[in-house]
Amino acid sequence: MDNSPEASSLAQGLRIVRLVVDREKAGKQLLGVSQLAAELDMDQSRVSRLTQELCDLGLLERRERGPFRVGSGFFSLAATLNTGWVRDAGAELETLVASTGLRARVSVRDGYRVILLLASSNDSQSGSFVQPGMVTPVWCTGSGRALLWDHRRGGFEALLANVNFVGVGGPGAPHSSAEAWELMARDKPRGYVVAAEEFEHGITEVAVPIRDPEGGVLASLSVLGGRADVDGRAGEVADILAGAAARLGSGRLAVDQ
Repeated sequence: MDNSPEASSLAQGLRIVRLVVDREKAGKQLLGVSQLAAELDMDQSRVSRLTQELCDLGLLERRERGPFRVGSGFFSLAATLNTGWVRDAGAELETLVASTGLRARVSVRDGYRVILLLASSNDSQSGSFVQPGMVTPVWCTGSGRALLWDHRRGGFEALLANVNFVGVGGPGAPHSSAEAWELMARDKPRGYVVAAEEFEHGITEVAVPIRDPEGGVLASLSVLGGRADVDGRAGEVADILAGAAARLGSGRLAVDQ
């Protein structure tokens, strides 16, 4: 076992990052230095030094001495570790932008939350709230329901059993697990999800699942735009999405076709 000071600092730094990531994923209150120290049973001055180093590396970020959250460097580092479909997804997103004129996203699921993995260049602008790691509800987003595509009703309702639907989403959002399941049942026959003003006013999202080679749902692929830009062409857009999802699931990059 490596007992050097460097190894100790690395282990403690990783504990801090893991705690910040877990709290942000779970939607819990974010923490400052003293709270992190108490939560991890670490000396406050050491936490202060390590968090400063983590911020310098971009793994964490802190605005105006507020609580810590995951930094852009964390996602850049994670991206370098992905050598399969995630690596290829960026090119597919830009191809979708070119072919549909809409914004495009790849998302994954954490329980009843959707985590944005990648966004197209016209969707993830500097200063925008749309950034990798953004968390949205699974029940009132197209990307979320595409991630639940293979769930049967019992498992679907069990997943949403403790969800508070009140005040979440746009005017088209479901307000119960039963209403959310009705939307799933509506979309199943046509093979893609359409979420009209379910999360954002005036925005329609079309989504499909990305499947791994064994057929399991790996992630979701979606495009978003104003209702006038999507309504009337959802089926056409879904066909383009399905082709991109199939390429990502099989590992065949769009630009190589």
